[in-house]
Amino acid sequence: MSDKRDIAIAVKNIHKDFILPQHKNNSFKQAAVNIVRENNKTTQKVLDGVSFEVKKGEFFGIVGRNGSGKSTLLKLLAGVYTPTEGAIEVNGGLTPFIELGVGFNPELSGRDNVYLNGALLGFNRKQMNKMYDEIVDFAELEQFMDQKLKNYSSGMQVRLAFSIAIKAKNEILIFDEVLAVGDEAFQRKCIDVFETYKAEGQTVILVTHDMETVRKFCTTALILDTGKILEIGTPQKVAKIYSDLNLSEIERDMLRKTEGGFKNDLGLSIKYKDTEGHDSVQFRNGDFIRMILKYNKSKLYQHLVVNIYKRSGEHITGFRIAGESGSAEVEVRALLQKGKYYSLVQAVNSQHKAVGDIVTGPDFIITTDRAAGIAGWSGLVPMEYKVISS
Repeated sequence: MSDKRDIAIAVKNIHKDFILPQHKNNSFKQAAVNIVRENNKTTQKVLDGVSFEVKKGEFFGIVGRNGSGKSTLLKLLAGVYTPTEGAIEVNGGLTPFIELGVGFNPELSGRDNVYLNGALLGFNRKQMNKMYDEIVDFAELEQFMDQKLKNYSSGMQVRLAFSIAIKAKNEILIFDEVLAVGDEAFQRKCIDVFETYKAEGQTVILVTHDMETVRKFCTTALILDTGKILEIGTPQKVAKIYSDLNLSEIERDMLRKTEGGFKNDLGLSIKYKDTEGHDSVQFRNGDFIRMILKYNKSKLYQHLVVNIYKRSGEHITGFRIAGESGSAEVEVRALLQKGKYYSLVQAVNSQHKAVGDIVTGPDFIITTDRAAGIAGWSGLVPMEYKVISS
Protein backbone atom coordinates (compact mmCIF):
# COMPACT_ATOMS: atom_id res chain seq x y z
CA MET A 1 0.00 0.00 0.00
CA SER A 2 1.46 3.35 -1.03
CA ASP A 3 2.11 6.03 1.57
CA LYS A 4 -0.40 8.84 0.87
CA ARG A 5 2.34 11.38 1.47
CA ASP A 6 4.17 10.03 -1.60
CA ILE A 7 1.15 10.26 -3.92
CA ALA A 8 0.72 13.30 -6.18
CA ILE A 9 -2.54 12.17 -7.82
CA ALA A 10 -4.86 9.31 -6.90
CA VAL A 11 -7.58 8.37 -9.39
CA LYS A 12 -10.19 6.10 -7.83
CA ASN A 13 -12.64 4.15 -9.99
CA ILE A 14 -13.43 7.03 -12.33
CA HIS A 15 -16.42 6.81 -14.67
CA LYS A 16 -17.31 9.58 -17.11
CA ASP A 17 -20.51 9.57 -19.17
CA PHE A 18 -21.85 12.15 -21.60
CA ILE A 19 -25.58 12.46 -22.32
CA LEU A 20 -26.27 12.82 -26.06
CA PRO A 21 -29.78 13.98 -27.14
CA GLN A 22 -31.14 12.31 -30.25
CA HIS A 23 -33.10 15.37 -31.45
CA LYS A 24 -31.55 18.79 -32.00
CA ASN A 25 -33.43 22.07 -31.60
CA ASN A 26 -32.37 23.89 -34.76
CA SER A 27 -35.35 26.27 -34.70
CA PHE A 28 -38.04 27.60 -32.40
CA LYS A 29 -40.58 25.35 -34.13
CA GLN A 30 -38.38 22.29 -33.62
CA ALA A 31 -37.94 23.18 -29.95
CA ALA A 32 -41.71 23.44 -29.50
CA VAL A 33 -42.21 20.05 -31.18
CA ASN A 34 -39.56 18.42 -28.97
CA ILE A 35 -41.28 19.71 -25.82
CA VAL A 36 -44.29 17.48 -26.50
CA ARG A 37 -42.31 14.68 -28.13
CA GLU A 38 -40.22 12.41 -25.98
CA ASN A 39 -36.63 13.38 -26.64
CA ASN A 40 -34.78 10.12 -26.13
CA LYS A 41 -31.19 10.46 -25.03
CA THR A 42 -28.26 8.13 -25.32
CA THR A 43 -25.38 7.79 -22.90
CA GLN A 44 -21.81 7.75 -24.17
CA LYS A 45 -19.50 6.05 -21.70
CA VAL A 46 -16.03 7.54 -22.18
CA LEU A 47 -14.21 6.25 -19.07
CA ASP A 48 -15.19 3.03 -17.36
CA GLY A 49 -13.67 2.31 -13.95
CA VAL A 50 -10.23 3.92 -14.31
CA SER A 51 -7.95 3.76 -11.24
CA PHE A 52 -4.26 4.58 -10.86
CA GLU A 53 -1.78 6.59 -8.78
CA VAL A 54 0.95 9.00 -9.81
CA LYS A 55 3.76 9.19 -7.27
CA LYS A 56 5.53 12.43 -6.46
CA GLY A 57 8.61 12.82 -8.64
CA GLU A 58 7.27 10.41 -11.25
CA PHE A 59 7.31 11.04 -15.01
CA PHE A 60 4.01 9.35 -15.84
CA GLY A 61 3.00 8.62 -19.44
CA ILE A 62 -0.57 8.19 -20.70
CA VAL A 63 -0.99 6.69 -24.18
CA GLY A 64 -3.85 5.36 -26.26
CA ARG A 65 -5.35 5.59 -29.71
CA ASN A 66 -7.71 8.39 -30.72
CA GLY A 67 -11.02 7.92 -28.94
CA SER A 68 -9.53 5.95 -26.06
CA GLY A 69 -10.50 8.57 -23.44
CA LYS A 70 -7.14 10.30 -22.93
CA SER A 71 -8.39 13.86 -23.43
CA THR A 72 -11.36 13.33 -21.14
CA LEU A 73 -9.08 11.87 -18.47
CA LEU A 74 -6.75 14.87 -18.67
CA LYS A 75 -9.64 17.32 -18.35
CA LEU A 76 -10.82 15.41 -15.29
CA LEU A 77 -7.34 15.64 -13.76
CA ALA A 78 -7.23 19.37 -14.56
CA GLY A 79 -10.67 19.98 -13.04
CA VAL A 80 -12.31 20.97 -16.34
CA TYR A 81 -14.73 18.06 -16.03
CA THR A 82 -16.18 16.37 -12.97
CA PRO A 83 -16.48 12.56 -12.93
CA THR A 84 -19.84 10.82 -13.21
CA GLU A 85 -18.62 8.40 -10.54
CA GLY A 86 -15.42 8.02 -8.55
CA ALA A 87 -12.98 10.51 -7.10
CA ILE A 88 -9.70 12.24 -7.90
CA GLU A 89 -7.31 13.40 -5.18
CA VAL A 90 -4.65 15.95 -6.16
CA ASN A 91 -1.94 16.61 -3.58
CA GLY A 92 -0.25 19.83 -4.66
CA GLY A 93 -0.61 22.68 -7.12
CA LEU A 94 -1.29 21.58 -10.70
CA THR A 95 -0.53 23.31 -14.00
CA PRO A 96 -2.21 21.84 -17.10
CA PHE A 97 -1.01 22.29 -20.67
CA ILE A 98 -3.77 20.24 -22.24
CA GLU A 99 -5.24 22.15 -25.15
CA LEU A 100 -4.12 25.08 -27.29
CA GLY A 101 -6.13 28.19 -26.52
CA VAL A 102 -7.54 27.13 -23.15
CA GLY A 103 -7.28 30.18 -20.90
CA PHE A 104 -6.32 32.51 -23.75
CA ASN A 105 -8.37 35.53 -24.90
CA PRO A 106 -7.69 36.28 -28.59
CA GLU A 107 -8.76 39.93 -28.19
CA LEU A 108 -6.11 40.60 -25.54
CA SER A 109 -2.40 41.14 -26.16
CA GLY A 110 0.20 38.48 -25.54
CA ARG A 111 1.29 40.43 -22.46
CA ASP A 112 -2.24 40.50 -21.02
CA ASN A 113 -2.69 36.81 -21.74
CA VAL A 114 0.43 35.99 -19.72
CA TYR A 115 -1.07 37.67 -16.66
CA LEU A 116 -4.52 36.19 -17.36
CA ASN A 117 -3.08 32.67 -17.53
CA GLY A 118 -1.05 33.30 -14.43
CA ALA A 119 -4.18 34.33 -12.54
CA LEU A 120 -5.97 31.18 -13.70
CA LEU A 121 -3.04 29.15 -12.35
CA GLY A 122 -3.31 30.90 -8.97
CA PHE A 123 -0.45 33.41 -9.24
CA ASN A 124 -0.92 37.08 -8.32
CA ARG A 125 0.37 40.01 -10.39
CA LYS A 126 3.48 40.48 -8.25
CA GLN A 127 4.48 36.86 -8.76
CA MET A 128 3.84 37.10 -12.51
CA ASN A 129 5.94 40.28 -12.73
CA LYS A 130 8.92 38.24 -11.50
CA MET A 131 8.28 35.50 -14.09
CA TYR A 132 7.30 37.66 -17.05
CA ASP A 133 10.74 38.27 -18.57
CA GLU A 134 11.69 34.58 -18.35
CA ILE A 135 8.39 33.56 -19.97
CA VAL A 136 8.84 35.96 -22.89
CA ASP A 137 12.51 35.06 -23.29
CA PHE A 138 11.79 31.32 -23.46
CA ALA A 139 8.92 31.85 -25.94
CA GLU A 140 11.14 34.17 -28.05
CA LEU A 141 8.20 36.53 -28.61
CA GLU A 142 9.44 39.80 -27.11
CA GLN A 143 8.62 41.92 -30.17
CA PHE A 144 5.07 40.48 -30.40
CA MET A 145 3.89 40.76 -26.79
CA ASP A 146 1.84 43.93 -27.37
CA GLN A 147 0.02 42.47 -30.37
CA LYS A 148 -3.40 40.84 -30.00
CA LEU A 149 -3.24 37.09 -29.60
CA LYS A 150 -5.59 36.58 -32.58
CA ASN A 151 -2.75 37.81 -34.80
CA TYR A 152 -0.39 35.10 -33.50
CA SER A 153 0.23 31.94 -35.51
CA SER A 154 -0.72 28.66 -33.84
CA GLY A 155 2.99 27.95 -33.30
CA MET A 156 3.49 31.28 -31.52
CA GLN A 157 0.51 30.57 -29.27
CA VAL A 158 1.89 27.14 -28.39
CA ARG A 159 5.28 28.62 -27.53
CA LEU A 160 3.67 31.21 -25.27
CA ALA A 161 1.37 28.70 -23.56
CA PHE A 162 4.19 26.19 -22.99
CA SER A 163 6.49 28.91 -21.66
CA ILE A 164 3.83 30.01 -19.15
CA ALA A 165 3.28 26.41 -18.06
CA ILE A 166 6.96 25.70 -17.35
CA LYS A 167 7.86 29.07 -15.81
CA ALA A 168 4.75 29.37 -13.64
CA LYS A 169 5.67 25.90 -12.42
CA ASN A 170 3.62 23.95 -9.90
CA GLU A 171 4.23 20.69 -8.05
CA ILE A 172 2.38 18.75 -10.79
CA LEU A 173 2.58 19.48 -14.53
CA ILE A 174 0.34 18.00 -17.24
CA PHE A 175 1.34 18.11 -20.91
CA ASP A 176 -0.74 16.92 -23.86
CA GLU A 177 1.13 16.27 -27.13
CA VAL A 178 3.46 19.20 -26.55
CA LEU A 179 6.17 17.61 -28.75
CA ALA A 180 3.77 17.26 -31.69
CA VAL A 181 3.55 21.02 -32.29
CA GLY A 182 5.99 23.80 -33.02
CA ASP A 183 9.12 23.80 -35.13
CA GLU A 184 12.22 21.67 -34.59
CA ALA A 185 13.97 24.29 -32.46
CA PHE A 186 10.95 24.58 -30.15
CA GLN A 187 10.68 20.81 -29.86
CA ARG A 188 14.36 20.68 -28.89
CA LYS A 189 13.63 23.20 -26.14
CA CYS A 190 10.77 21.04 -24.90
CA ILE A 191 13.03 17.98 -24.82
CA ASP A 192 15.67 19.90 -22.86
CA VAL A 193 13.01 20.95 -20.34
CA PHE A 194 11.77 17.36 -19.98
CA GLU A 195 15.31 16.10 -19.43
CA THR A 196 15.72 18.67 -16.65
CA TYR A 197 12.38 17.70 -15.10
CA LYS A 198 13.32 14.03 -15.04
CA ALA A 199 16.71 14.77 -13.48
CA GLU A 200 15.13 17.02 -10.83
CA GLY A 201 12.33 14.60 -9.93
CA GLN A 202 9.53 16.91 -11.08
CA THR A 203 6.08 15.29 -11.14
CA VAL A 204 4.96 15.24 -14.79
CA ILE A 205 2.02 13.63 -16.59
CA LEU A 206 2.69 13.39 -20.32
CA VAL A 207 0.22 12.35 -23.01
CA THR A 208 1.75 11.50 -26.37
CA HIS A 209 1.49 9.24 -29.41
CA ASP A 210 5.29 9.15 -29.69
CA MET A 211 6.49 5.91 -28.10
CA GLU A 212 10.14 6.94 -28.28
CA THR A 213 9.30 9.91 -26.05
CA VAL A 214 7.54 7.54 -23.64
CA ARG A 215 10.55 5.21 -23.50
CA LYS A 216 13.02 8.07 -23.11
CA PHE A 217 11.35 10.11 -20.39
CA CYS A 218 8.65 8.15 -18.58
CA THR A 219 9.30 6.07 -15.49
CA THR A 220 5.81 4.54 -15.58
CA ALA A 221 3.16 4.49 -18.31
CA LEU A 222 -0.52 3.70 -18.69
CA ILE A 223 -2.40 2.70 -21.84
CA LEU A 224 -6.12 3.36 -22.34
CA ASP A 225 -8.38 1.64 -24.84
CA THR A 226 -12.12 2.36 -25.15
CA GLY A 227 -12.20 3.93 -21.70
CA LYS A 228 -10.46 1.14 -19.82
CA ILE A 229 -6.89 0.65 -18.67
CA LEU A 230 -5.15 -2.12 -20.60
CA GLU A 231 -1.86 -1.93 -18.72
CA ILE A 232 0.09 0.10 -16.18
CA GLY A 233 3.77 -0.71 -16.13
CA THR A 234 7.15 -0.05 -17.67
CA PRO A 235 7.29 2.34 -20.64
CA GLN A 236 8.72 -0.45 -22.79
CA LYS A 237 5.85 -2.83 -22.08
CA VAL A 238 3.19 -0.15 -22.60
CA ALA A 239 4.86 1.02 -25.83
CA LYS A 240 4.79 -2.53 -27.16
CA ILE A 241 1.06 -2.87 -26.42
CA TYR A 242 0.42 0.48 -28.11
CA SER A 243 2.35 -0.64 -31.20
CA ASP A 244 0.30 -3.84 -31.34
CA LEU A 245 -2.97 -1.87 -31.19
CA ASN A 246 -1.88 0.36 -34.06
CA LEU A 247 -0.72 -2.43 -36.33
CA SER A 248 -3.34 -2.50 -39.07
CA GLU A 249 -5.05 -5.69 -40.19
CA ILE A 250 -3.38 -5.31 -43.59
CA GLU A 251 0.04 -5.20 -41.97
CA ARG A 252 -0.85 -8.17 -39.77
CA ASP A 253 -1.87 -10.15 -42.86
CA MET A 254 1.39 -9.22 -44.57
CA LEU A 255 3.33 -10.33 -41.54
CA ARG A 256 1.53 -13.67 -41.46
CA LYS A 257 2.27 -14.32 -45.16
CA THR A 258 5.90 -13.23 -45.11
CA GLU A 259 8.58 -15.81 -45.86
CA GLY A 260 10.90 -16.86 -43.08
CA GLY A 261 8.22 -17.19 -40.41
CA PHE A 262 8.16 -13.51 -39.42
CA LYS A 263 4.73 -13.78 -37.79
CA ASN A 264 4.27 -10.52 -35.92
CA ASP A 265 7.56 -11.01 -34.11
CA LEU A 266 11.26 -11.28 -34.91
CA GLY A 267 11.69 -14.83 -33.70
CA LEU A 268 14.58 -13.21 -31.87
CA SER A 269 17.04 -14.72 -29.45
CA ILE A 270 19.74 -12.69 -27.69
CA LYS A 271 22.76 -14.02 -25.79
CA TYR A 272 25.58 -12.18 -24.08
CA LYS A 273 29.14 -13.52 -24.10
CA ASP A 274 32.40 -12.30 -22.63
CA THR A 275 35.48 -11.73 -24.77
CA GLU A 276 36.56 -15.37 -24.26
CA GLY A 277 33.31 -16.59 -25.78
CA HIS A 278 31.62 -17.78 -22.59
CA ASP A 279 27.91 -17.15 -22.00
CA SER A 280 27.51 -14.53 -19.28
CA VAL A 281 25.07 -11.96 -17.88
CA GLN A 282 27.53 -10.39 -15.41
CA PHE A 283 30.17 -7.90 -16.47
CA ARG A 284 32.39 -5.30 -14.88
CA ASN A 285 32.71 -1.67 -15.83
CA GLY A 286 34.97 -1.47 -18.89
CA ASP A 287 34.36 -5.06 -20.02
CA PHE A 288 33.47 -5.81 -23.63
CA ILE A 289 30.09 -7.48 -24.09
CA ARG A 290 29.38 -9.55 -27.17
CA MET A 291 25.71 -9.53 -28.16
CA ILE A 292 24.73 -12.55 -30.27
CA LEU A 293 21.45 -11.99 -32.12
CA LYS A 294 19.53 -14.55 -34.16
CA TYR A 295 16.26 -13.64 -35.84
CA ASN A 296 13.90 -14.44 -38.71
CA LYS A 297 14.70 -12.80 -42.02
CA SER A 298 11.90 -10.84 -43.68
CA LYS A 299 11.32 -8.60 -46.68
CA LEU A 300 9.27 -6.31 -44.48
CA TYR A 301 12.27 -4.77 -42.77
CA GLN A 302 15.80 -3.71 -43.65
CA HIS A 303 17.39 -3.00 -40.29
CA LEU A 304 17.22 -3.89 -36.63
CA VAL A 305 17.46 -1.09 -34.10
CA VAL A 306 19.07 -2.22 -30.84
CA ASN A 307 18.71 -0.06 -27.73
CA ILE A 308 20.17 -0.55 -24.26
CA TYR A 309 18.22 0.62 -21.21
CA LYS A 310 18.85 0.68 -17.51
CA ARG A 311 16.19 -1.20 -15.57
CA SER A 312 15.14 2.06 -13.89
CA GLY A 313 14.06 3.33 -17.33
CA GLU A 314 16.93 5.50 -18.60
CA HIS A 315 17.94 5.08 -22.25
CA ILE A 316 21.69 4.42 -22.47
CA THR A 317 22.46 4.06 -26.17
CA GLY A 318 21.20 2.69 -29.46
CA PHE A 319 22.60 1.46 -32.75
CA ARG A 320 21.39 -0.01 -36.04
CA ILE A 321 22.43 -3.21 -37.78
CA ALA A 322 21.50 -4.66 -41.17
CA GLY A 323 18.80 -7.30 -40.91
CA GLU A 324 19.32 -9.39 -44.04
CA SER A 325 21.44 -12.26 -42.73
CA GLY A 326 19.32 -13.60 -39.88
CA SER A 327 22.12 -13.26 -37.35
CA ALA A 328 24.48 -10.62 -36.01
CA GLU A 329 27.30 -10.30 -33.51
CA VAL A 330 27.99 -6.92 -31.91
CA GLU A 331 30.66 -6.01 -29.39
CA VAL A 332 30.03 -3.08 -27.05
CA ARG A 333 32.15 -1.78 -24.20
CA ALA A 334 30.24 -1.55 -20.93
CA LEU A 335 31.33 1.84 -19.60
CA LEU A 336 28.43 1.75 -17.18
CA GLN A 337 27.82 2.16 -13.49
CA LYS A 338 26.76 -0.73 -11.29
CA GLY A 339 23.21 -1.87 -11.95
CA LYS A 340 20.86 -3.97 -14.05
CA TYR A 341 20.42 -3.33 -17.77
CA TYR A 342 18.60 -4.88 -20.74
CA SER A 343 18.39 -4.65 -24.52
CA LEU A 344 15.36 -3.81 -26.66
CA VAL A 345 15.15 -4.61 -30.39
CA GLN A 346 12.79 -3.26 -33.07
CA ALA A 347 12.68 -4.00 -36.82
CA VAL A 348 12.35 -0.99 -39.18
CA ASN A 349 11.61 -0.78 -42.91
CA SER A 350 13.20 1.39 -45.60
CA GLN A 351 11.03 4.36 -44.52
CA HIS A 352 12.38 3.98 -40.96
CA LYS A 353 8.94 2.84 -39.81
CA ALA A 354 8.78 0.20 -37.08
CA VAL A 355 7.18 -3.11 -38.09
CA GLY A 356 6.23 -6.00 -35.83
CA ASP A 357 6.70 -6.32 -32.12
CA ILE A 358 9.28 -4.67 -29.91
CA VAL A 359 11.35 -7.47 -28.41
CA THR A 360 12.92 -7.17 -24.97
CA GLY A 361 16.17 -9.07 -24.47
CA PRO A 362 17.45 -10.61 -21.25
CA ASP A 363 18.87 -8.59 -18.37
CA PHE A 364 22.59 -8.20 -17.79
CA ILE A 365 24.33 -6.86 -14.71
CA ILE A 366 27.30 -4.55 -14.26
CA THR A 367 28.97 -5.50 -10.99
CA THR A 368 32.22 -4.08 -9.66
CA ASP A 369 33.97 -1.08 -11.17
CA ARG A 370 37.38 -1.76 -12.65
CA ALA A 371 38.65 1.52 -14.08
CA ALA A 372 40.90 3.42 -11.69
CA GLY A 373 39.88 6.93 -10.81
CA ILE A 374 36.21 6.38 -11.64
CA ALA A 375 33.61 6.82 -8.92
CA GLY A 376 31.01 4.07 -8.63
CA TRP A 377 28.26 5.70 -6.61
CA SER A 378 25.26 6.00 -8.93
CA GLY A 379 24.04 7.38 -12.24
CA LEU A 380 24.31 5.99 -15.76
CA VAL A 381 27.92 6.18 -16.89
CA PRO A 382 31.17 6.63 -14.97
CA MET A 383 32.95 9.77 -16.15
CA GLU A 384 36.68 10.03 -15.72
CA TYR A 385 37.79 12.99 -13.68
CA LYS A 386 40.94 14.54 -12.24
CA VAL A 387 41.01 16.71 -9.12
CA ILE A 388 42.90 19.92 -9.93
CA SER A 389 42.81 21.29 -6.40
CA SER A 390 41.14 20.43 -3.15
